[in-house]
Amino acid sequence: MKEETNEVNEMTNKGANQMKKMRKLLKNEKGMTLIELLAVIVILAIVAAIAVPAIGNLIENSRVGAIKADAQNAMAGAQLYFQDNPDKPTVKVSVLVTDGFLEDKGSLVDSTEITKGTKTSSGVEKMTIDGSGQTGGVKIAFAKATNENINNTKNSERGTKNNLTISTGETETETTE
Repeated sequence: MKEETNEVNEMTNKGANQMKKMRKLLKNEKGMTLIELLAVIVILAIVAAIAVPAIGNLIENSRVGAIKADAQNAMAGAQLYFQDNPDKPTVKVSVLVTDGFLEDKGSLVDSTEITKGTKTSSGVEKMTIDGSGQTGGVKIAFAKATNENINNTKNSERGTKNNLTISTGETETETTE
């Protein structure tokens, strides 16, 4: 019986010693201080402040690119239309869609008109587009714009109101409110 009591006492002492060691370890382990936590929050806020506007610009630039692509698709469809209808000097986007030369108008308004160009000395026919397109708050107006004008305009060339005019002359951005 005495041996059993000694075994129980030894086990109790071992358990108590292990608990003391655990408490000591937990006491030495410290969590994050308030300063460390605030530093992490500040770093995350700085990263968010940099990333969010950059992502917003990417989205707006892609919208400009989409409108420009719609205009170029309409001009390609018009080129086919003019081959089938050489007597017509102009065509509206709505006619291109109705006659099957364009699958849909995309972001362009129905009244957008493409004019058959005259052949240059190199034999290239330069068509122009007049009208506008709009998607997601971005609006582009085309004023006698050629494919070359559209290609040479950067997607980031838009004013504070997200309005852009592409024309035979200079590219204009509307910045007044």
